[in-house]
Amino acid sequence: MIEVQGLTRKYGEFVAVDNVSFSISRGEIVGLLGHNGAGKTTVMRMLTGYLEPSAGAAWIGGMEISEKRYEVQQKIGYLPENSPLYPDMTVLQYLEYVTSLRAIPDAECLPAIKRVVVKTALADKALDPVSTLSKGYKQRLAVAQAIIHNPEILILDEPTNGLDPSQILEMRSIIKGLSKKATIILSTHILQEVEAVCDRVIIMVQGRIGVDANLNELQQSNRLVLLVKTPSDDVLTTLRRVPGVKAAHVTQTGSEGRQYVIELNEAPQTVAPRVAKTAVERGWELYGLSEEKRTLEAVFREVNEERSHVA
Repeated sequence: MIEVQGLTRKYGEFVAVDNVSFSISRGEIVGLLGHNGAGKTTVMRMLTGYLEPSAGAAWIGGMEISEKRYEVQQKIGYLPENSPLYPDMTVLQYLEYVTSLRAIPDAECLPAIKRVVVKTALADKALDPVSTLSKGYKQRLAVAQAIIHNPEILILDEPTNGLDPSQILEMRSIIKGLSKKATIILSTHILQEVEAVCDRVIIMVQGRIGVDANLNELQQSNRLVLLVKTPSDDVLTTLRRVPGVKAAHVTQTGSEGRQYVIELNEAPQTVAPRVAKTAVERGWELYGLSEEKRTLEAVFREVNEERSHVA
């Protein structure tokens, strides 16, 4: 659905995006992450046809953006970080205006407006001027304009910006529902949002891609977490002798027992049964044994630290 090859954008001598390549399949929800200035917003603007690349190219639905900009833009719904809304219009007037910009046929305008008003829970504010809306409701309206034409591709820059916790949950539900018919690129500084809705993560560092991976695979670690209630003094020594164990150390001691992190040099699925068997044979009160999951925050920090050391 989306194919990017060698995409580059320069501003004078400054390279904002440097030789970026990736592809996104239909129906994927991809989180585009990076610190401020990493190049993620520039990438999104080039994908929408708002910015011309200095080099490279991007295709959407088999169409090269610079060659068929209008046709491509008809397939895209875009929520910029600061969406332009007209304060003197009411919510309905603004959405009617958007239907005209999108060239939606007259017979389809009202159903389209009703659909997005319901989806974004704007019914109570439909007749209110945009200027009177809270930040959260303005964000809902910005999302409504992005999806009013049933786009095949949805590009969302900070979609939960300004929303309260309940509205954030609603927005997650909306995004997941939209992915049934649309391919979604989502950029946000809130990593929990990416963990909640995305299938895949692209992390940009200094204009380049630092990581492009499935979220589940990215969060896997080659470590096990063991919790035993009444450990004996030889637990660490015994664990280190289990085949496939590289190292082990205590990470937490409390009323519920002692927690150990076990570093592996084989797959967790292979070593875990050995550790469990050892615990039973030694008479340890086994309370828990699981594969450690890395948080996206930890992955994000590691990627940026690695790239800064390289630089």
